[in-house]
Order: sequence, then C-alpha cells, then structure tokens
Amino acid sequence: MAMELQDLRYFLEVRSRGSLTAAARTLGISQPSLTTAMQRLERHLGTTLLLRERTGVKLTVTGRALAHDAEEMVAIAARAERRVLGLEDAESGRFVVGCHESLGAYFLPSLLKDLFESHPGIEVAVHNGASAAVRDLTIDRGIDFGLVVNPKPHPDLVLVDLFDDAIDFFTLAAPTDASRRSGSAPKSSRDGRAVADQTLGAARTLDVAFERIRRGPVVHAGRVSESQALLGELEPRGVVPQRVLSCGDFELVKSILLAGVGIGLLPRRVARYGHDGKLVRLHPELPSYADRICLVYRADLHKTKAATALKDVITSHGRRLQRAG
Repeated sequence: MAMELQDLRYFLEVRSRGSLTAAARTLGISQPSLTTAMQRLERHLGTTLLLRERTGVKLTVTGRALAHDAEEMVAIAARAERRVLGLEDAESGRFVVGCHESLGAYFLPSLLKDLFESHPGIEVAVHNGASAAVRDLTIDRGIDFGLVVNPKPHPDLVLVDLFDDAIDFFTLAAPTDASRRSGSAPKSSRDGRAVADQTLGAARTLDVAFERIRRGPVVHAGRVSESQALLGELEPRGVVPQRVLSCGDFELVKSILLAGVGIGLLPRRVARYGHDGKLVRLHPELPSYADRICLVYRADLHKTKAATALKDVITSHGRRLQRAG
C-alpha cells in the first residue's frame, strides 16, 4: 500500500506545530484521527517517525528524512493541481494542429497571429502531413486538431466544414497590355530563350486550352489522386499531354508554374496566396475537382477552456475565408 498524500500533509503539519493536539486543531480533524494517520505512516515505513513527549512531539532521524521528501512531494502535488485546474478553467494549454504544407501556408499565418494576440496562454505546435495522415493521427490522439481536405467520416471524429476550394488547371498570367505598350522585354526562360506571349495567360477558347495541355508539360503533385482524375477526364476527348512532370507537393508545382513552365494542377487558394494574379485558370470550362476543407477532432476531446477557444478560433477563421470567396 502506497503512502497517502493526505497523511504526508498531516505529518508536515504535526512537525510544524510540534503537537498532535495543535496540529489537529489547525487541520480541523479530531486528535484520534490524526494519531491514526501517523500510526499508518509508521506502519507503512516500518519505523518510528515521532517521539511523544509531555510537551509535544519531536521528529526522529527517519522522521526528519521523511519531512524533507514529503515537502517536495506535497509541493509537486500542489503544482500539478494548480496546472490541471488552470487547464480546465483558464485559456492555457499546448495543442498540436495538423495540416498539409500548402493548406497551412495560406491558412495558418493569419490564424496564428490572431490566436496569439487574443489568447496568449495557448501554445500551438504544427504537424505537417497529407490529409489522410493528419486524419489518422487525430483518431490516434497524436494530433488535437486537424485541417483536412475531403476527409472520410469516422465514428470517433467530429467534422466541421470550414471552406471550399477546387483543384484546377493554372498557368502563368500573360504580360499586361501596359507592359507591351512600354516595350518591356518578354519574359525569358533560364536558358535565355524568350517565352512567347501566346504560351502564357488564360486560353481564349477551350480548343486552345486543350492544345496547350497536349503540348505540356503538365505539372502536378503525383501523390494527389484528384490531379490524376482530372487528367483522366480529358483522355476521352483526346487531350493527353505529351509531357507530364510529377512533383512531390503543390508548393513545388506552384514554383515551377511561376517560372513560366507549362500548365499546372493546383488548388485555387494555393495558386492565389502570396502571388495574387500571377497564376490564372487556363479556361473556366476545363474540369475541376471540388475540395471541402474541414476541421477534425476527436468526439471525446477534453474540452478545456483553451481547447474550446482554439476550436472556435479555427472555425471562425475558416468561415471568414469561405465568406471572402
């Protein structure tokens, strides 16, 4: 049987008061109850802790040793109690938020700025991973909150719709009329050859868009099944790119497109953030793949004040994006 923390608290009070009678009065318990607690400690440790004298009690050598460690144990327990009560009742705590890099790149910066200003006691760590991996880690309690694209339902998860997106065909925007009138030099590729204006910007007709996809290269994130599905939709119409460049993630696809290379498949919000207007949809009638971005968390999430505040901030931020379009 382990020592009881309450008995250690009683023991320290006896040491402090130097008397069982005075300690019992301070603790608000009867002296027989206090005596029983001290006897219980002595039986457990197999030693005499207190020397009873006419004027009160004194600690033995083993009693002094126990008092030293008991102070530390009681202090640790008090600190843990304060921390737990703080997590329950105050907006303080540490949480892990998971999402893939491209989504996080446009969603998290302003979210975290608002969060840290309005809730300074909440700490956040970010885990990057594919949506399926983030969903699974949330189920396994490795992540507290996940930002997931098109999540599959799970009985242990709560899914909160945040905003919509879509994967679409993008290309580098054409030079503006103003730049043409000013006589500025055409954009050059890395080997010095000029990139012709007709290879840039939105296609005027669907047939032109098809031809540019056929010519390629078409740049896409190979691990994203939706990109493969969009290319597959064009095959029955004879639109098969001569050259396909598969990348690891959307950020690399975006960088390649910004260099003026080919046509790329990107989520619309990824294409826009940080470079608004530099990448444009190739043609509005090309197939696109609708995305639904959701907040996911476990249904049994311990809803402390801080956890609820973080959930509400993420939800509000996502729905602001939806209203903004």
